Amino acid sequence: VQLQASGGGLVQAGGSLKLACAASGLTFSSYTMGWFRHTPGKEREFVADIGWAGIATSYADSVKGRFTISRDNAKNTVYLQMNSLKQEDTAIYYCATDSGPYRSNRLTSPHNWGQGTLVTVSS
Repeated sequence: VQLQASGGGLVQAGGSLKLACAASGLTFSSYTMGWFRHTPGKEREFVADIGWAGIATSYADSVKGRFTISRDNAKNTVYLQMNSLKQEDTAIYYCATDSGPYRSNRLTSPHNWGQGTLVTVSS
């Protein structure tokens, strides 16, 4: 399984970015997907997940109302639209798959990880 994240960059506070994670090596439409983020010195943090059908979604409280997760099963890609970005959103963002197909609409057992994409929000 390979996950290729992209879309990170430098943005001013209040701005927007859209991350993408292209997956290969698995039946993408069968897997719940998610985004996590990590800042040095802190624990890895759950950001959002989306069920295999693209209907069920959940978000961390810190991003609710600002971030939107979506997926395109025809393109084997999951997205994270990030709006109203804050300095505290600065992190490396990783996408992940569930540990198996059709397990749950929540990403409770992240398994395969992408290489991460850096998001830096300046003041």
